[in-house]
Amino acid sequence: MSQKFDVVVIGGGPAGYVAAIKAAQYGKTVAMVEVERAGGTCLNWGCIPTKALLKQAEFANHLKHPEDFGFKIEGVSFDFAKVIAKSRKAADKMAMGIDHLFKKNKITAFKGLGTILRPGLVEVNYKDGKEADRLECENIVIATGARPRTLPGLVLDRKTVITSREALELSECPKSILIIGAGAIGVEFAYFYNAFGAKVTLVEFAPKILPIEDEDASTLLERKYTSYGIEVLTSTKVTGLELTETGAIATFEGKAPKGGAEFEKVLVAVGVEARMDGLLGPDLKLDLDRGFLRTNVDYSTSLPGIYAIGDVIGPPWLAHEASWEAGQCMDGIYGGLPPQKGHIVPGCTYCQPQVASVGATERKLKEQGVAYKVGKFPFIANGKAV
Repeated sequence: MSQKFDVVVIGGGPAGYVAAIKAAQYGKTVAMVEVERAGGTCLNWGCIPTKALLKQAEFANHLKHPEDFGFKIEGVSFDFAKVIAKSRKAADKMAMGIDHLFKKNKITAFKGLGTILRPGLVEVNYKDGKEADRLECENIVIATGARPRTLPGLVLDRKTVITSREALELSECPKSILIIGAGAIGVEFAYFYNAFGAKVTLVEFAPKILPIEDEDASTLLERKYTSYGIEVLTSTKVTGLELTETGAIATFEGKAPKGGAEFEKVLVAVGVEARMDGLLGPDLKLDLDRGFLRTNVDYSTSLPGIYAIGDVIGPPWLAHEASWEAGQCMDGIYGGLPPQKGHIVPGCTYCQPQVASVGATERKLKEQGVAYKVGKFPFIANGKAV
């Protein structure tokens, strides 16, 4: 079946759904193509469910020391499956809100795999074998996002060796878990599993955990994690994994874990790669930059009428950045406004203690030879913190 729209957006995450709504607000007819559920990684398998889990982890840690708050509690236990289920409910509730916004803005949603056959033509294929739809349009916006990547030689069986997606569906807390990668995803899951009693080993190839953050913050976080009982191995590389009947045996280059090299689960959290499976037809090619779609200042790609926004065009891989790019892109196409690209955006990591930053780190300023001043204020002197 063939239908016509002003714009077709492929990918329903924070970039895609914002772009679709913005275009609709400009009075355009909009088709949204999403292979799963609207909301993308952030809502379904990232920001929202993980923040729910981290809130529960913080609560669990408070229950370990109730006397600090003047309470006496005995015999506390938890149901891990219900902990996970609560985070899924948070994602479900937010997804319903996006569906409502689509209907409110008269956006036509297609739940299938969108493939660009040529500029101005998108084919939507369905898992159930339903006849494909063909969507003709003036403009196409790619917002397919990113997915977890792995390391050479490390095979993801998604049962023992998992990504953040599988971690959000585990019905039982593992007794031991190796987390490879100490960026935001790795340190957040390390905090979560530690709170519920898992023996956590966190490995990072760089000299510091949270390597893109300021070294003061990274050092403080590592010290706190060690006090929680999390084993932190920096300047260390996992060189191989051997699956066993009960988990996986890891080999290391650098530091070796004190508690042995066998783990019930292994979480690979070493970054992301562009999600482009089935995106381009056999006769179509778009320019790439280090594996991500290359875009110009107006978010246009190397083919006319095709734009790209969000994680699929590269870092920073942040939901609020993706939504901002969506607005800029649509304002440029339909609002006659000069789009911006590459601004300063804040980032946050929601472990305990939480870490937030904006702009250049002290290390980066030193490398660039930029003069700077350092100001520090201790939490012990901050009334809210106390």
